[in-house]
Amino acid sequence: MSLQQRFHTVIFPIVSLPDKAIDLIDEAASSIRMEIDSKPEPLDRLERRIIQLKLEQQALQKEEDEASRKRLEMLEKELAEKEREYAELEEVWKSEKATLSGSQHIKQELDTAKTELEQARRAGDLAKMSELQYGRIPALEKQLEQAETSEGKEMTLLRYRVTDEEIAEVLSKATGIPVSKMMEGEKEKLLRMEEELHKRVIGQNEAVDAVANAIRRSRAGLSDPNRPIGSFLFLGPTGVGKTELCKTLAKFLFDSEDAMVRIDMSEFMEKTQCFSFSWCASRLCRL
Repeated sequence: MSLQQRFHTVIFPIVSLPDKAIDLIDEAASSIRMEIDSKPEPLDRLERRIIQLKLEQQALQKEEDEASRKRLEMLEKELAEKEREYAELEEVWKSEKATLSGSQHIKQELDTAKTELEQARRAGDLAKMSELQYGRIPALEKQLEQAETSEGKEMTLLRYRVTDEEIAEVLSKATGIPVSKMMEGEKEKLLRMEEELHKRVIGQNEAVDAVANAIRRSRAGLSDPNRPIGSFLFLGPTGVGKTELCKTLAKFLFDSEDAMVRIDMSEFMEKTQCFSFSWCASRLCRL
């Protein structure tokens, strides 16, 4: 939910909660389903490499010079290694897929048994009710528990549940923001705040430290929640980094420099210009 709230305007700009969160989870689940039904990317890469090596092998077998024979010998070693890796990885994939398919099949059988139990209860068929309630259903539930325990073990190639990582991948595709940055915790992000700000703002240590400390106090709950995170007055001639610090801060906190309103007061030196500014502001407020 927290990731969705940060990036929802990029993917679902006109949809409100909880629909936005549900759509995001649905897309992540669909992606996992497609991965289960298709060949995993590591296997696909190995298969394409093996095909490439075999094509090169056929071409080299027609050559008779010493360099080609040496290259053919090296290629055949690599081909044998890749085929071995492919066979091992394919075995892992088939095993994991069988595990997932087994639990899904058991769930279907369990749902069917529960439906039959309800039908038998309505029909007053006590014998069938007893068979289902005390025999078949408990056995299926035990099988399902064992299958889910097996699924709980770390899988190498397949994923079977939606986690923060899957949500971050969906958002990353839509926003272009790296998954690693989305998955970064708030604590880690705040601890390296000065370091990130100084990547774009050269010098100005006192200003950067003051801003970073104010942000951390707010995130830690030590500041008044009914007041702004911080109020700063940056002074200095043009080019010392006042605006750049604000842009960098907006990018760091909200992942976009557009999350900042910049008003150049040098454009409002005359009374008529100030009136125009006030009128525009009030008009925007009314809208």
